[in-house]
Amino acid sequence: METHLDYLMENDEEIFRLEIKTDIKVVHQQARWAGIKPGMRVADIGCGPGKTSRALLDLVKPGGEVVGIDIAPERIAFAKEKYGIAGLDFKHRNAINPLEDLGLFDFVWVRFLLEYHRDRSFQIVQNLSRITKPGGIVCLIDLDHNCLNHFGFTERLGKAIRGVMDHVEQTANFDPHVGIKLYSFLYDLAYEAIDVTMAPHHLIFGELNEVDAFNWTKKVEVAAKKSGFRFEDYQGGYDEFFEDFKSFFADPRRFTYTPLIACRGLKPR
Repeated sequence: METHLDYLMENDEEIFRLEIKTDIKVVHQQARWAGIKPGMRVADIGCGPGKTSRALLDLVKPGGEVVGIDIAPERIAFAKEKYGIAGLDFKHRNAINPLEDLGLFDFVWVRFLLEYHRDRSFQIVQNLSRITKPGGIVCLIDLDHNCLNHFGFTERLGKAIRGVMDHVEQTANFDPHVGIKLYSFLYDLAYEAIDVTMAPHHLIFGELNEVDAFNWTKKVEVAAKKSGFRFEDYQGGYDEFFEDFKSFFADPRRFTYTPLIACRGLKPR
């Protein structure tokens, strides 16, 4: 069985990063689009520190409940302490393993999880379909070209960023292109009434705000260190690369975006 240490972004500040980058208004918009309704029983897969689970609970009141599921015991402990209220429960589980003991759900929410499981993302969706009620909704949300769309950097920095992303695909099972695959997952499971929407997730230009600065600095710091990429074009190795990226990203001329793809479907009855 895998441990949470397999998670590419595991670091001492990951709870804080996930908390500050999660926009409750956006979560509500996405979940309403997917078809969440009061009274539903919801599974929040890869719930992290629980902020999304708490946001989903707002949308299923009265009468609904949310179960947040995450692979990291420390994040589940944090979620229980900060967000544990009536109608909201948290479970330390791995989404690749059987979950049938948790019962069936009307709405299964999978946001920013599949990108960390390149060679088993479809297997995870198959597993989650088993806990979805016939006629229930599965909503998959993830990114395409994750961390790859920037303008304004040097050829050397661009080559290094692409190299890092190539390496995390191979060494950390990360998939920067999982968003484009989501529709096929539900199609291959014969889901009905499948719908897809796409919008920018990161859209960064001009002066850098504190949330984007911390989120992206931490992403590059952690993923680049773990990638195994050698940074041969940088005499100072990773440290010189990291300073180069921070300088580029702080420049208000910089333009960065990442497409977000959301896909929903109904499990056949």
